[in-house]
This record gives sequence, C-alpha cells and structure tokens, in this order.
Amino acid sequence: MMSDSEKMVYTLLEVLIAVGCCVGNVLVIWAVCSCRALCQTTFCFVVSLAVADFLVGAVAVPLAVVVDGRVETSFHSCLLISCVVIVLTQASVHSLLAIAVDRYLRVYNPYRYRGAVRKQNLRAAVTVCWLSASLLGLIPLSGWHNHDTTTSVNSTLKCHFLTVISMSYMVNFNFLVCILSPTIIMMAIYAFIFCKISKQLRRGIGEAVESRTFYHKERRLAHSLALVLALFAVSWFPLHILNTLTYYTSVSVPPLLFHIGVLLSHANSAVNPIVYAFKIPKIKIAYKNILKKLTGSKENPDQISQTLDNNISSNSNSNVRYSMKNSQKDKTNINQDV
Repeated sequence: MMSDSEKMVYTLLEVLIAVGCCVGNVLVIWAVCSCRALCQTTFCFVVSLAVADFLVGAVAVPLAVVVDGRVETSFHSCLLISCVVIVLTQASVHSLLAIAVDRYLRVYNPYRYRGAVRKQNLRAAVTVCWLSASLLGLIPLSGWHNHDTTTSVNSTLKCHFLTVISMSYMVNFNFLVCILSPTIIMMAIYAFIFCKISKQLRRGIGEAVESRTFYHKERRLAHSLALVLALFAVSWFPLHILNTLTYYTSVSVPPLLFHIGVLLSHANSAVNPIVYAFKIPKIKIAYKNILKKLTGSKENPDQISQTLDNNISSNSNSNVRYSMKNSQKDKTNINQDV
C-alpha cells in the first residue's frame, strides 16, 4: 500500500495528466476539423486517436482513481468502470492500427488509393475501430472476471481494478492478443513503408519530380506516426510487463511500481498532441492559427495551410533539382573522362 503522501502525489499527477489530455487533444481535434489541408484519411484516424486520448483524461483517469480502492461500489459497478478503462485503451490501439494500414495502402498504390477512398469508407472504418474496441474491452462483463465476493444485492466493496478484472484476461488476452500482437504488426507495416519509400526514392533522376515530392512527404509523416506508435509501446508495455511478471512468476512487485506504470500509460495520451506539434508541420501551423484566433488575429487558416504546403513542395522540388544538377554534372565529367 502507498503512504498518504504518495497517494497525494499520485492523485496530483493524475489530475495534471487529465488536464493535459483534455486540453491537448481538444486542440488536435479543433486543428484537424478547422484546417482544410488536414482533411486527409490519416488525419481522420488521428482525430479518432485524439478522441480516445481525450476520453482517457476526461473519463479513464477519474475512473482509475475510483478503481484504486478509494470508493465503495457494488461488484458489477466496479466491473463496468474497469471495463470502460480497458475499452479506451483498445480504441487507441485500433486507431493506431488504422493509421498504419492507411499509410501502407497509400504508399503501396497511391493512385488507386486516392480514387478508392470515400468519406463513407472513413466513417465506417472509424466506427469499426470503436465497435471492435468496445467488444474486446467489455469481454469481462460476459464472465471472464474474478469471482463476485459480495453476498447480497446491497453489498458493496472497495472498488479495485484487480479485485474484479481477471489477471488471466489482462495478461493472456488484453496484453498478448490485443496489444502486443497489433503492435508487432504495426511495426512490420512501418518497416515495409520505409523500405518501399526508400526503394522509390532510389529509382533515379528520371522519376517525376511530383512523385519524389510525394514520397518525401510520406516519409516525413510516416516517421512522425511511427514515433507515436513507439511512445505508445514505451508508455503501456511497462505496466503490462509488471502484470505478466506477477501472473507467471512469484516475483513480488511493489505497488508503487504499478502506480508508476499507470501514470506512464495515462501520460501517453497527453504526450501525443505535443508530438503532433513538433513532428507534423501542418498540425503545428493549425495550432498557431487557433492561437491567433483566440488572440483576435484574422489570418486565414486555409491560406496558412496552403503556404505550408507550398513551402514543403518547394523544399522537396529544390532537393530534386539539386540532385538532377549533380547527376548531370557527373554524367558530363564521365563523358569528358571517356
């Protein structure tokens, strides 16, 4: 058990994380929805991830404090609360997987993908993500949970996550099947994406400038989204590894380490908006535009986004022209030597 001072620090950190999750992810949703340059398929899934991260701050963190043995509830109320926390984790995983698959399809066959994707397809994909997350996260309600220790309808217990959720479900199903396996699949997808992009960029100078610009943009965006995936793994795996050690071995893990793991997992939802700001230029510009709106500036967001696109394209085209000039010089030198 934690001491009173440790509980106070833990609660304060959870409050700060919750505020960061809510403010940061509202900013992400606002940025994507208000900027036409961000109306792309990937950013629709980014919004889905931002909604999940927002709900972590608005719902999961307060419920995590509840299921830390601080509130008395009925057994099934505690079970439902714990399942909601799991559902939000699954929603993040499924949104990340949708982002990875979207990037893969766009890089594998960009021309066919542009013509095939419609808004109805995106809505359906996002709906599938949340429905599948709900089905997997609510499985304990169907019976895969710990035994009901209450003896009467009016009986209550101190609600604790591991009192109601089966460790077998958390380790064998939630972690190994629903988190670890998709993460490995996503890593393989991003590895393929980077290999495909590198192969396309190595094809030579004869390739169209527009095509090279496209792959340069895709590589930058893929790097940013792969970083989001890496941070997810770094944030969530320690807690699940501790659960696995507790379940499969006789190792006694201090409760403080579990609470640190919980804090780290929740902090991931507050970090994602910061990653978007530093690694995705379009979102960074949209953030600035929102701040200008709040401070009374009347600069056009679409004009800012268009300027950003032009700058990115200009830089990419400059790089290509520079490569073409160098290649022509090399060919001239070779001819002179011959």
